Amino acid sequence: MICHLSLLVVFNLFVSQCHGGCAEVDSMTEAVAGEGFLLGCISCKKREEVSARATVDWHFKPLGVEDFKPIFHYEHPSANIMDEGFSDRLEWHGTKNSDIQIGAIYIHNVTFNEMGTFRCTIHRTLFLRQHNENVTVEKEVELTVVAVANRELTSVIAEIMMYVLIVVLQLWLIGVLIYCYKKISEEYEARETHKALKAQAVLAKDNCDGVQLE
Repeated sequence: MICHLSLLVVFNLFVSQCHGGCAEVDSMTEAVAGEGFLLGCISCKKREEVSARATVDWHFKPLGVEDFKPIFHYEHPSANIMDEGFSDRLEWHGTKNSDIQIGAIYIHNVTFNEMGTFRCTIHRTLFLRQHNENVTVEKEVELTVVAVANRELTSVIAEIMMYVLIVVLQLWLIGVLIYCYKKISEEYEARETHKALKAQAVLAKDNCDGVQLE
């Protein structure tokens, strides 16, 4: 179930790669140590017909630290890792053109040192007919790093409901089979009773005819 949910989130994060639309989906917040993790950041334009250019900056503040430090900058087509602690571990997974709406980055080999707050800042310039407009959007992700993936409550509930549904369907099927069996048995007994009564009636009639003939 978790894999399905994760794939769904990733699909929504990349939906603006197509021209059909943009959906602002919150990033996942729990990573597993030693595995990869996608930090999501989406800022949709209010008017798709307006052309724009954007840059993305990621900052990180570890637990117990007051100030953010810059770790990543993207300005199409260049991506720069700005912190040695993330050297060769950050990869751009956002929009692959200058009109950026998805500013997601992927962290390889997550460590417990990545627990803290990640801030995504999208600086966008809208090219309007009368003038250009600058817009800045900030989104934060509170990341937790665990040794083993935790099963989300929604997935546990969904799995329990699935088993309950299976049991209910099985009981319903058994009930239908019992009902059908009783129904068929009653119809069979009714036919046999009707045949017996009919045979008795014929026999009684024959006896009556025989007595009258004597």
